[in-house]
Amino acid sequence: MLGSAVGTQGKFMAKYGYYECRAKLQRPPGVWAAFWLQSPQVSKGEDPAKYGAEIDVMEFFKKLGPDIVSHNVHWAYGPNQQTTHGMQSCRKGVSQGFYTFALEWIPDKYIFYVDGLKYYEVASGVSNIEQYLILSMEYPGKREELLKTIFPDVFTIDYVRVYQKVDKEKCSC
Repeated sequence: MLGSAVGTQGKFMAKYGYYECRAKLQRPPGVWAAFWLQSPQVSKGEDPAKYGAEIDVMEFFKKLGPDIVSHNVHWAYGPNQQTTHGMQSCRKGVSQGFYTFALEWIPDKYIFYVDGLKYYEVASGVSNIEQYLILSMEYPGKREELLKTIFPDVFTIDYVRVYQKVDKEKCSC
């Protein structure tokens, strides 16, 4: 269940590149912060190259532990949905201050980073279409998990940056 979100659909769409967010995560368990990329066509078919994917650059479920962030890729929304299953990165103190979460997306894989350190490379579910960015704070699906949240709580974003390589053949420089 979505609590609140900021997205770039219809404003900024991109494929490939280095996507980075510096943020301070929520304090208590219950709600969870996320930085992700989404395809507007992910439910229209099963080929991620053609229909895109949901790329979870970072999700912070504090119930997993105060030092663990998750990364995931989902595609083919519907009865045949596929997933890489949650990859978890342990980064001491990640729930205590500002940290940088990043994704390098190239035509044949995704690479996930926390504070510039590479944690995972994934060659499954690779999208070859433009996608939009989302920053969200979501509510858990179970009432007992929501009761563990202490309000007000925040997911503080310092910045979001997207870097893309310039095609020198198309550059008029």
